[in-house]
Amino acid sequence: MFAGIMPSDTAPYRILVRDLVVAASIGAYAHEHHARQRVRVNVTLDATVDPAQPEDSLRRVISYGDIVEGTRALAAGRHFNLAETLAEHIAALSLADPRAIRVTVRVEKLDVFPEAVVGVEIERRRVPA
Repeated sequence: MFAGIMPSDTAPYRILVRDLVVAASIGAYAHEHHARQRVRVNVTLDATVDPAQPEDSLRRVISYGDIVEGTRALAAGRHFNLAETLAEHIAALSLADPRAIRVTVRVEKLDVFPEAVVGVEIERRRVPA
């Protein structure tokens, strides 16, 4: 136990993936189907720990590495017409672990306009069983 802090097995914690840039085939226009674009992804995932696992064990928490690798695989795996669709797939990936509670996903296309970054942000929650 840390001085003055009572750890809780039920209190949520937040996983952050910030500014992950991946090359994705994304866009509804014909010219966007022929070349990959840089897409920046941010994920904020609220989750709980697995209290059955040791305090300092990776098995106790959701790995941000799994979110990064899963996002890379999604971006490499197929064409997405909409940034919203890619965001939904990343949200589903993030909420697949039963410890996940809520996720916010931001997907930004970096090369569409020279003067602006454009994109979407969604928030999704685990559907109660």
